[in-house]
Amino acid sequence: MTDHDEALRAIGSSLDRPSAARIYDYFIGGTTNYAIDREFAEKVRRRLPLMGDYCMTSRQFLGRAVRRCAELGIRQFVDIGSGLPTTGNVHEVADEARPEEDTHVLYIDNEPIALAHSQVLLADTADPDRHHAIAADFLQPEDLWERVRESEIINLREPVALVINAVMHFIKDSEDPDAVLAYYRQRLAPGSLLVLSQMTNENPVNDDERQALLDLLEYYETTTNPGVLRTMTEFSRFFGDWPLLPPGLVYAPAWHPDSATLFTRSPSESRVIGGIAQKPA
Repeated sequence: MTDHDEALRAIGSSLDRPSAARIYDYFIGGTTNYAIDREFAEKVRRRLPLMGDYCMTSRQFLGRAVRRCAELGIRQFVDIGSGLPTTGNVHEVADEARPEEDTHVLYIDNEPIALAHSQVLLADTADPDRHHAIAADFLQPEDLWERVRESEIINLREPVALVINAVMHFIKDSEDPDAVLAYYRQRLAPGSLLVLSQMTNENPVNDDERQALLDLLEYYETTTNPGVLRTMTEFSRFFGDWPLLPPGLVYAPAWHPDSATLFTRSPSESRVIGGIAQKPA
């Protein structure tokens, strides 16, 4: 059986439960989702009507961040927890920002279904010499980094943009994300960039929203992706001592907004924070 056949088999066997990657895909207007995913997403939307906009805010931040990395000369991207290739893929944004099409992108996810979808979709939309998807777990950094090395898509002696977008709210402090991120920061070449974002529970607009965010965490406790929300202060430590690029760690809509950016008039209502830090030379 080929890898493509295995991917299709994995997708077919996953349809009895919601997939976090496909739920996110549904919220941002993608088409790689099924009835079970949409049912869960609509349950969440009934409690948090703007959940789709929060997810789109994360995706928009990803696009602007990748574009900025490419403009700064970064030609290599490692996207951990990449989920499903969908609207605004990292490799598409990077190639658009660098018409030379000299960028290399490695997508990484530990969810078999997300990986299966990635392999199927990349087969149709990507350059196999420059774009690839592999299975690895953010929380197993030594194994993940070895797989990055073995992929031969990324030259780890050169600067890399390490992208961990809309992932950290699925990583609880009990799983020691500080040590994991320290491992990645240590191994990245000087000049590399670290792109991080996650949902926040800072400054809810009222008591109802505060409770709705707690309810959101309760919903996700019933999935394979239980979550945690963090304040800016709690989240900022993940950049280590690397200096942040302007404008720093901010609500995502305040990070170099463009004409399509949601929540530009009230960034704090987006529920998403993010930033980019650079490893000193």
